[in-house]
Amino acid sequence: MAGNSIGKEFVVTSFGESHGKCVGVIIDGCPAGLPLSENDIQPELDMRIPSQLKIVSARREKDQLELLSGTFNGITTGAPICMLVKNKDTQSEDYESNKNIPRPGHADYAAATKYGRFNDYRGGGRFSGRVTVALVMAGAVAKKLLMKHGVDIVAYTSAVDGIRMEVAPKPENIREGRDENPIRCPDQLIAKRMEETIMKAREEGESVGGIIECVAMHLPVGIGEPIYDSLDSDLAKILFNIPAVKGVEFGAGFEAAEMKGSENNDPYQTENGKITTTTNNAGGILGGMSTGMNITARIAIKPTPSVAKEQHTVNMATMKNETIRVGGRHDPCIVPKAVPVVESAMAVILADHMMRAGFIPKVLKEAK
Repeated sequence: MAGNSIGKEFVVTSFGESHGKCVGVIIDGCPAGLPLSENDIQPELDMRIPSQLKIVSARREKDQLELLSGTFNGITTGAPICMLVKNKDTQSEDYESNKNIPRPGHADYAAATKYGRFNDYRGGGRFSGRVTVALVMAGAVAKKLLMKHGVDIVAYTSAVDGIRMEVAPKPENIREGRDENPIRCPDQLIAKRMEETIMKAREEGESVGGIIECVAMHLPVGIGEPIYDSLDSDLAKILFNIPAVKGVEFGAGFEAAEMKGSENNDPYQTENGKITTTTNNAGGILGGMSTGMNITARIAIKPTPSVAKEQHTVNMATMKNETIRVGGRHDPCIVPKAVPVVESAMAVILADHMMRAGFIPKVLKEAK
């Protein structure tokens, strides 16, 4: 299958499948002069796997980065950057016995129909969450570009199976609390309850979903374009490309539908010589453009569709009704794994729009 590309200036193309030889990414348009090495990207890849292994799949990929092109002497050259990680801990035989039986909640049936049964069905192939590795690699580069301009992005788990943080933490405090537990939740007590419900689901052969909140800070005013290239529509598009994402909202989101106009509007004020708003129901975006306030997004993650309980399906070869119990190795909850993926997705789009607006030049510094 062909790779998929996003962006117009910061162009990201991913390739690979869950049980193929590798998963990788090509970035075209990254400016020359950015210090970049494996040490900048490997920690982002490592973040995908929570430290508490009992809450994640038994598949143990080390995701060892290979940076193949686009840098020289530890600095980007302006040429395409190619990165990949090899798939080493695959058990493809787990999928052979049910290759004609689509798993409920997965893309198996749609993919088999679309590609004439030539698709790689092992582990979901191109439609597996495994392909988000490519997005994380691209996001690591995008984050480094954005940080040169003071833009910072942080995401965290705000809800799992109905257990939620009722008050959003201050963005500057998120990382410190989030990284103290495998759930990626800044509130330690709530994180413990989330972990317990995940473990309970695993014991019952079930899975649970949740919500990730993501905040982008210090973005300049006016980033984004009206109508077809609006900032929120581009962000929503890339976020919906993360497998298992079923909902995206910015600011007040769906709650805005229950507000009066005066309640939903964000009043302007001057603060330390800057124009800000007293509230942020718009989530930092109006008219498809950044307002200068924090961009805030909430992303709904569905329960992992692979569950051990018996489910109804159809055998595509015999066209007879059957039942299936999904084997293999699966996560009882993919929300913690998805936190760095959400950060990366937002970083890629913000870097792309910052380049379009001219905030990020083609060459970052001259060689000495």
